[in-house]
Amino acid sequence: MTEEIGDDRPKIADIAVPMGVVATFAALLMLASAGFGYQMDLWSFMTGFTILGVSAWLGLGAAVVSLVGAYFARTLPSRGRMSIAIGAAILAVAVAVVPWQWNQTVYKLPFIHDISTNTDDPPLFVALLAARAESPNTSDYGGAEVAAQQKAAYPDIQPVILDLSADEGFRRAEAAVRRLGWDVVALITTEGRIEATDTTFWFGFKDDIVVRVRPIEGEPGRSRIDARSVSRVGLSDVGANANRLRAFTALLTD
Repeated sequence: MTEEIGDDRPKIADIAVPMGVVATFAALLMLASAGFGYQMDLWSFMTGFTILGVSAWLGLGAAVVSLVGAYFARTLPSRGRMSIAIGAAILAVAVAVVPWQWNQTVYKLPFIHDISTNTDDPPLFVALLAARAESPNTSDYGGAEVAAQQKAAYPDIQPVILDLSADEGFRRAEAAVRRLGWDVVALITTEGRIEATDTTFWFGFKDDIVVRVRPIEGEPGRSRIDARSVSRVGLSDVGANANRLRAFTALLTD
């Protein structure tokens, strides 16, 4: 009986290893296409998120099948198939981890998509109002409820105070915006207002930013910079807007 099982090992390896490899690359393709398919208008972003979930489960299944193949290939004279199976299992787990981590982040953070350094008097969009008109998320600030959730989740998002005049502060803010690669829509020096759009790489989500630079009353040579970043779609931004403002603030104070 033992001899018969041993004779079946090459057959099992011959089936499991290629199956695991194919399933791994199918999961990888699904993972990549989830976002890029949305960018190409092949499906909605919610469908893209569903594809993400399926890619995670397919990745886990591919990892299991690949490990089975590696187990039955371990006693074969050539270790090539075992190495391929182990490599496929590692890649499959990596594919599954991406949506899993994203899902974990979603439920750790509040379901908000409008982040501002000034929640009492958030900067207002002007030039981008037309572009945002048909977006599911409005340009109107959500008020005290959104402010409370932001302060609890992102207490570090604060205005930037510079020992620079408003004009100098505006130039520094513009330089930071351009270094971050945002698409500048408006530069209104007389109002101290900058409006720009940032497009994410994977899903191509468009998030809009408005920067406001004002002199500090009674403190000549000092200015205050506020910024607001708002997603056009999605109830949760998964922390993207807060991270964007952190990057902007870091450049201002560098």
